[in-house]
Amino acid sequence: MLARAFAAGGHDVTVVSLGPATGSWIERDLADQRVTVRFLDKRPGLDVRVVPRLARVVRAARPDVVHTHLHVLKYLTPTRPLWRGPIVHTLHNVASREAERSDQALQRVLFRSGVAAVAIGDEVARSVVEVYGRPARATIPNGIPVAAMVAAPDARAVVRAELHAPDGAPVIVAVGRLDAQKNHALLVEAMADPRLRALGARLWIAGDGPARGALRTQAALLGVEDQVTLLGVRGDVPRLLAAADAFVLSSDWEGNPLVVMEAMAAGLPVVATAVGCVPELVTPECGRLVRAGDAAGLAAALREVLADPAARARMGEASGARARERFDLPVMASAYLDLFGALRGGA
Repeated sequence: MLARAFAAGGHDVTVVSLGPATGSWIERDLADQRVTVRFLDKRPGLDVRVVPRLARVVRAARPDVVHTHLHVLKYLTPTRPLWRGPIVHTLHNVASREAERSDQALQRVLFRSGVAAVAIGDEVARSVVEVYGRPARATIPNGIPVAAMVAAPDARAVVRAELHAPDGAPVIVAVGRLDAQKNHALLVEAMADPRLRALGARLWIAGDGPARGALRTQAALLGVEDQVTLLGVRGDVPRLLAAADAFVLSSDWEGNPLVVMEAMAAGLPVVATAVGCVPELVTPECGRLVRAGDAAGLAAALREVLADPAARARMGEASGARARERFDLPVMASAYLDLFGALRGGA
C-alpha cells in the first residue's frame, strides 16, 4: 500500500521481495501501478546468496532511501558501501517478538549507528525502548485505503447465501494466519459457550496456516463444527466483512494489526484481545477488549455485541467514523515521506 501511494505521488519505487515470484495478487497489483518488483529467490533459513543479488538491485536502483521490514537488515547491511542514503526500518510487532535474538543484536548496533527505527504504535514504541535501549526515530501508525473496505450494497446477502449462513444468524468473521500467534483455538473454544450457541452465531475464519488441521479437530471435539467454517485464503475480505455482524481477533500478541482497521473501516464492531496496539485502535464505543487467553471473556464479549442489534449498529458506526478520521492510507504515506525528507536533509 505504501508503494502504491508513493508511486501515485510521482516517486520512483522499487519493491524487493526476498522470495520468488508466485503470481500473487500483490504482484499483479504492483504491476498495474507500474511499481518495479525484484525477486531474490531466497531459500528457507539463512541464505547468503541473497546478499550479492540484493547488491545488484541496490546498485541498479541507486535509492535515495531504503525502507526495510521484518528480518531484512542482515541482508541489506553488507550492501551499505554501494549507496549513501538513509535506511528506515519499520517494526511491525512488539520488539521482543519482532526478530530473533541474532537479528536483535544486529539491529541494536544498526539503530545506534544511524538506521531509523519506526514503531507502528505507542505500545511498539515502548517495546523498542525496552529491547534496544533507545527510542524509535518515529511512531507512524499503520494505515489502510479506508474507502476500499466498503463493499457493494448487495455483498451481505450474496456472501451469506454463498456460505450458507442461516437467515437471521449473527455472523462473526476472523481474518489472519492460522498459527500460534493468532490463537484461533481460543476463538473456537469461545464458540462452544452454550449462551453464544443459543444465539445461533456462526464463525467464519479466513486464512490458512499450520494450525488448520488442529482447528478442524478441535471444532469437531467441541461439537461446533456446524458453527465454525474455515474459509482458507480469501481475496474478497471486504465482501466477507460486509456479510458479517462483528469482527473478532483472538491473538496472543500483535503489533498494530491492519485487519482490525479494515474491519472498523467496513463499519463492524470489534471484539479483540487487548494486545499490542489494539487498545489504541478499538475504543469502548467501537467494540470490546478482553484479556489474551481468556476464552470465557471472549465468549461473553461476543454475546454482548451480538445480542443487542441496536448497540451493535452504534458500535459499527463509531468504528467507521474512527477509521475515516484516523486510519486512512494518505495519513501514513505522508508521515513516511516527511520522515524520508527529514533524514535526507540530515535532520
